[in-house]
Amino acid sequence: MLSFGAPFGLLALLAVPAVVAAYYLRRKQPTRVISALFLWRTPDQRAEAGPALERLSRERSLLLELLAVVAAAAFLSDARCGRELTQTHLVVVVDGSLSMQAVRDGQSNADRVKNAVAALAAQSGAASMTIIESGVRPTVLAGRALETSRALALLEQWVPSQPSHDLGPALQAAKEMAEPNARLEVITDGPVTTELSPQVHVQSVGAPLENLAVVSAQRRDVGGRASVTVRVSNFSNTPQRVPVTFSAPELPAQTQELDLAPGESTVLRASLGTTAVVRVHLPPDALVADGELALPPAAQADVKVELLGSLDEATVASVNRFVSSSSEVQPSGSTVLSVGPPGSSAKVTVGVVGEGARRSFVGPFFAQRTHPALDDVHLAGVIWAAGPNPEGRVLISAGDAVLMSETDDGAIHLNLDLSRSNIQKTEAWPILLGNLVRLARERAAGLPRKQLMLGEDVPVVIAAGGSWLLRHDDGTTQPVLGMGSVTLSPLSHAGHWSLINGGQVVDGLEVLAIDRWSLICAAVARSNTCRAPEPCSPRWPATARAAGGRWWCCWAS
Repeated sequence: MLSFGAPFGLLALLAVPAVVAAYYLRRKQPTRVISALFLWRTPDQRAEAGPALERLSRERSLLLELLAVVAAAAFLSDARCGRELTQTHLVVVVDGSLSMQAVRDGQSNADRVKNAVAALAAQSGAASMTIIESGVRPTVLAGRALETSRALALLEQWVPSQPSHDLGPALQAAKEMAEPNARLEVITDGPVTTELSPQVHVQSVGAPLENLAVVSAQRRDVGGRASVTVRVSNFSNTPQRVPVTFSAPELPAQTQELDLAPGESTVLRASLGTTAVVRVHLPPDALVADGELALPPAAQADVKVELLGSLDEATVASVNRFVSSSSEVQPSGSTVLSVGPPGSSAKVTVGVVGEGARRSFVGPFFAQRTHPALDDVHLAGVIWAAGPNPEGRVLISAGDAVLMSETDDGAIHLNLDLSRSNIQKTEAWPILLGNLVRLARERAAGLPRKQLMLGEDVPVVIAAGGSWLLRHDDGTTQPVLGMGSVTLSPLSHAGHWSLINGGQVVDGLEVLAIDRWSLICAAVARSNTCRAPEPCSPRWPATARAAGGRWWCCWAS
């Protein structure tokens, strides 16, 4: 049977008539016999007439040229003899959970997955593959329909680092990329609770293993000291005595020991006089990633207050009194909160526009309580003197008078004459200014949170201009688009990420190798209310996952 992979290549056969016509129309010059070359000095090599049909000669050279044209056409059309070969496309879903890093008998589950995928490719004779990593957001590791050797090479670079998740989205993506009624392969380390169709085949590489894990961690920096709080859980069937080590550069390590019953968790606290990275270590076990954490400094950005323009004496005195008594304001802060008169470029303006009549208000005041600048600001007993209404969105009003507003660029306008008001003598004044300081800190370009768990959204504050991106220490990057406060989807894997603008590092955060479902898992483990078939996940011998709107637990045995 003759088949053609690229039928359009047969168009090359159109050259056959042209070659034959050239042979018929070529002009044959007559033969001249001479005794010496010097007698043939000025021969007339021009044809005596145009091309004419002549008897076909030199059939051997014509045959060779025709064979060359036919060979070229066969090559271009991918001509094949015999039965047509079937190109097998293999679609594989690999579980991207952090538990795939667990090591058993000197080999991690991730390596077992790579070997299993290679074996499937060889067994099925797949010519192309599509490999999808399950996770909070499914990721295509190789494909679509990539050559098998290249797909396996890309899989070798795979490092699973996802939180607990449902396999459903990844399976749906695999079905969309596979041919109708094609078989889908799923490789995981634990049971699957998602409803599966007959075309889905599941293979597990997991086994029950004991594990000690840090299920939550927090660091707070005050006055050059780091206060670290961690929760450690025992995911095993036997009681464990666990040494927990806290270390930092140029400081002696602190070790605390605790006794944990099966499924029990305990909170530990440590205080270290450092502003460097603090590392937490547990004894090595099946999964090292959840027992070694790096907690970067989480100190809040210092804010300094600058007075701009010609403010009246009452305003200057009231602001300076707050600055001198507030611990949240530092003279050398990197973030500036500017306070100026109306019409200035300050982020906060205080005063009355023009020389018009002032009106005093004793209430009722109507405030937008959802705005962060007005948290816990109570105006009972306040006398507020105001002038003409400022522009912007109303934050505080009294009748038809706008007492406080915010413009689109984030500037706050206080329509307030402090020489005729008493708010600076009440508790509302320092609370209001404190809220404005915190608002300026939160709006400064950078990362409000320095420590995140796997699967958590990433809050980022972006300033106008430049190209912003997050870059992992291994070179993985994620662009940051938008301006102002932006919330990004969870980052792809654990470790240190740097916020970069125009090639310069602005801030950084650490994605901790902690599953955000860990705290729920510990509570479920203590309740002992559900069981699941083996093989269990080595990462979570006692854990829970959200799947199909219900929880399932996996218990070591």
